[in-house]
Amino acid sequence: MSYSLELEITEIINKLKTLTLLEAVELIQQIEDIFGVETNLAASSNVLPVENTQIIQETTQTEFSLILESVPSEEEKKKRLNIFRLIRELTSIGLKEAKELTSNLPQTLKESLSQNEAKDIKNQFEEMGAQIKII
Repeated sequence: MSYSLELEITEIINKLKTLTLLEAVELIQQIEDIFGVETNLAASSNVLPVENTQIIQETTQTEFSLILESVPSEEEKKKRLNIFRLIRELTSIGLKEAKELTSNLPQTLKESLSQNEAKDIKNQFEEMGAQIKII
């Protein structure tokens, strides 16, 4: 085997090592279709059958974002002001910027929060009359 062929094979193998399981399944399916070969994924005890790949996609979410969907109307100035203050505390923006942020909803307030942090902050906003969504 020539040196350049060995390098090409090594490069291909290194690229294959970076594939996710779902990408590897798709690659196998394409190889079967293109070259007319058949592989049996179910025969291997450490590889999941294609129909079970959906389970892999359903991973546990560990980071959450808060989306401000609505705030009390202009008539409820005290609640709105408290919400502006909470936005300032959460995002470190000024009072004017917090007010402007609420004029174009929905807006992402904070990202990469733990589930407990997100729930705590959501509860604080909801106590003041705002609607928050956790995604």
